[in-house]
Amino acid sequence: MPLSKKILLFLKNLDLQVALPAEVELMNPFKDQDTFALCEKFYKKYYCDSNLRHLIFGINPGRFGGGVTGIPFTDPVRLQNTCGIENDFQKKQELSSVFIYEMIHAFGGPEIFYGKFYISATSPLGFIKTNKNLNYYDDRRLENSIKNFIVECIHLQLEFGIHRKVAFCLGEGKNFLYLSKLNNEMNFFEKIVSLPHPRFIMQYKLKKKEEYIERYLRELRMVSGEW
Repeated sequence: MPLSKKILLFLKNLDLQVALPAEVELMNPFKDQDTFALCEKFYKKYYCDSNLRHLIFGINPGRFGGGVTGIPFTDPVRLQNTCGIENDFQKKQELSSVFIYEMIHAFGGPEIFYGKFYISATSPLGFIKTNKNLNYYDDRRLENSIKNFIVECIHLQLEFGIHRKVAFCLGEGKNFLYLSKLNNEMNFFEKIVSLPHPRFIMQYKLKKKEEYIERYLRELRMVSGEW
């Protein structure tokens, strides 16, 4: 079974069966038929093989990137203009997606990058509170309630064919601390390497963006052999 089919089955069956804290809403883009159809096009284009990938963890989908397209760090603009997958979504860009795709371009383009890496998230489903993105770790009750879901999702994705020596975490703060603690308990990977989160870079370190792209490239090329 090609990796694309494994990923799509995983996404189609994602379901969070826990009671969420008051005012917290679940964001599951994969329940939308149009969104899932775009996911099918994307994963069949870049993952229709059985090669091993290195896993990169984001935090959880955001409203203007993965929460719209279903594809991590991929807003409707990048999906159409860079990946060549036309879509009818409002062409609103997301800062994290802008950085990630500039980095992907510097790496050699989507075909080469996605041939080596698979991007997911600590929580593959997103959350909204008072009409704003909510990171899973920003509400302790939410964080505690979805631990089993996160563990199950990681286990399922490891079965795709994922390198177990090194994984990457986008975010050097709470996301990295959470994943590191979980990895110490579950032994998913030998090592998790943290990288600054794209939104942090674009919002607070924009003048040094090229330096951060180079840092990403060094770390990713070190494990992928793309020197």
